[in-house]
Amino acid sequence: MKITLNGEPTELAGPTTLAALLDERIDAPREGTAVAVDGAVVPRVEHPDRVLQEGAAVEVVTAVQGG
Repeated sequence: MKITLNGEPTELAGPTTLAALLDERIDAPREGTAVAVDGAVVPRVEHPDRVLQEGAAVEVVTAVQGG
């Protein structure tokens, strides 16, 4: 299955939940992380149940602290 993750084409073995994708591919804490699928922000409580579809565009944004 093909999706786009942060602007990069990404191949997945098959249907995957948003939570599983984040666990496998994103090395960032969940706090301060926002996720959008096809341009719509997905609340964190929906990540375990949100199954990604072929061609989905997933954007992950992590807030960082600094000066």
